[in-house]
Amino acid sequence: MPLAPRTDERALAALQHEHGSALFGFLLGLTYGDRQRAEDLVQETLVRAWQHPEALSSAHDSMRPWLFTVGRRLAIDARRARRARPSEVAAEALTHSALPDDHAERSVTELDVRQAVQTLRTEHREVLVQVYFKGRSVAEASTALGIPEGTVKSRTYYALRALRGVLPGYESAA
Repeated sequence: MPLAPRTDERALAALQHEHGSALFGFLLGLTYGDRQRAEDLVQETLVRAWQHPEALSSAHDSMRPWLFTVGRRLAIDARRARRARPSEVAAEALTHSALPDDHAERSVTELDVRQAVQTLRTEHREVLVQVYFKGRSVAEASTALGIPEGTVKSRTYYALRALRGVLPGYESAA
């Protein structure tokens, strides 16, 4: 089977030299500033010009409208192809995804944590209630409890350390 006629390399280089920058700028806009996609589209547009020498031998004053039309159609086709395909997810993302909500498991965990918090000294329990259960910052907890911020931090540290001892199975779940 004979090879189809191709555009001369010098003519293609001249075409790229004359219109490449403008084509790239046009395609950069169509790809929302994605330089890599725009460069790929410029390259594919020039491949089409190489594959269709008859386009260069037309009576048009400039090849720019033809190049822009081909580039625009390639950009549209690429966008449609991306939308048609579901996005790929790396295997590592799946291992870090949240598990489905299990109401029974969550209830058991809540009971375990409530019982463990009751074993803490009163000042440690008060700090945890402020910081974790009420979601207050160290400064807010300090004001609410009437103690210095450093004391809030140290009591939080020792309270969490005590909880780790009472709840050994929960360390890896966090």
